[in-house]
Amino acid sequence: MDPNEKGEDKRKKISIKKDPSEDLDSPFLKLSHYEVNSSHDTSQMHDVTTLISQPQKRLWNALKRRYRYSSTLDPAQNYLRKHADSKICLAVLYIDLVGSTNLCMTISVDKLATIIRAFTYEMSSVVQTYGGFVLKYVGDAVISFFPSASSKYVACETAVRCGMSMLSIIRNGLNPILNQYDYPELSAKIGIDEGENAVVQYNTDKNSPLDILGYCMSVSAKMTSLTEPNKITIGDDVYNVLHPELKEKFVQVSYSEKEWKYVNKRTGQLYKLHTLNL
Repeated sequence: MDPNEKGEDKRKKISIKKDPSEDLDSPFLKLSHYEVNSSHDTSQMHDVTTLISQPQKRLWNALKRRYRYSSTLDPAQNYLRKHADSKICLAVLYIDLVGSTNLCMTISVDKLATIIRAFTYEMSSVVQTYGGFVLKYVGDAVISFFPSASSKYVACETAVRCGMSMLSIIRNGLNPILNQYDYPELSAKIGIDEGENAVVQYNTDKNSPLDILGYCMSVSAKMTSLTEPNKITIGDDVYNVLHPELKEKFVQVSYSEKEWKYVNKRTGQLYKLHTLNL
């Protein structure tokens, strides 16, 4: 057998195995056919096995009160501090947990807190793995960005692949563990756009928080609200610079003018949106 064929066969049989050094009895899952066999996606999406197995271990231990999630926004703040009171180009990614209002009414506060901590931490971890920055947490949403000044193509491609990994981790990593403890399954929706944004500091103290304001931020937030669960919606500016093989996975979606009022600043026409269904 050709060595390359043997290696390929081994990759197709890859599964997430229990780490013998951990005292875990977790139902680790095999990767989906799509995630293992998509040569274009898996070649760029980091080690999927690690991306899924590590969140499973953390959540398993957190549910047993043996792990505490701890996140920080310092990397993003340090980056933005270098660009305070200026405009920079960014690919912005919103990920919103679906159904959190219903969760508030149906499960205990203790369980809700565990879910929110796990969701925000693991989504932040994925962003950092892909070289992005977590800007802030807004309720059950995580807002992150990828600098695009040096290469719009790289930033947009990376943000999309980050979003794909996020949904994969929720589906194949977190939900199997939550099911074992009778927690509700999670789903999320993602919106991504790219453009120029203003970096604003809230007061003159050099250590005060910084935020991002701009058309791109508003567009990303609105498209996320319109996106269906377990899907990714991207703006036309992101879509146009994607690799052709990745671009083929998206379909253009249309909304009424009442639902979607954002326009393409270059053409004056309604800004086009494209959705990926995983």
